[in-house]
Amino acid sequence: MATILAGLAGGVVATIGMTVLMMAMGDGGPPPTAGLVAKFADGDPEDYAMPGMALHMIYGVIAGVVFAVGVPLVGFELTSIVVAAGLGLVYGIVLMVGGMAFWMRTVIGIDPDRDMLTMFGTVHVVYGVVLGAFLGAGIVA
Repeated sequence: MATILAGLAGGVVATIGMTVLMMAMGDGGPPPTAGLVAKFADGDPEDYAMPGMALHMIYGVIAGVVFAVGVPLVGFELTSIVVAAGLGLVYGIVLMVGGMAFWMRTVIGIDPDRDMLTMFGTVHVVYGVVLGAFLGAGIVA
């Protein structure tokens, strides 16, 4: 069983991997979370790229803990890297759908284009797989 500490560490590792891929695939603009910060600060997302990135890291770490704690609660075990990566894939898809359907449109208030949705979906699936593999490997007890 993965611990909260493992979920925290896995969330950091997966968020870094996701962010690197997001930056490689992106248009060079700020992350979508900068839009959320800008919404509350009543400013331009470009001015809130770093706070948006920090918020994104916080989300990723929390999501890592939710996965580590939640998987056993729904009756699954992270018994191997392959099983854990597969469960992480499913988790990444859930995050992707929730993020696209609810978070981006309702909370942040943006209407993403096809390229943004493709990038958003891809990086969230990668996040889930990396998170699952990290936890399945048992690197942090």
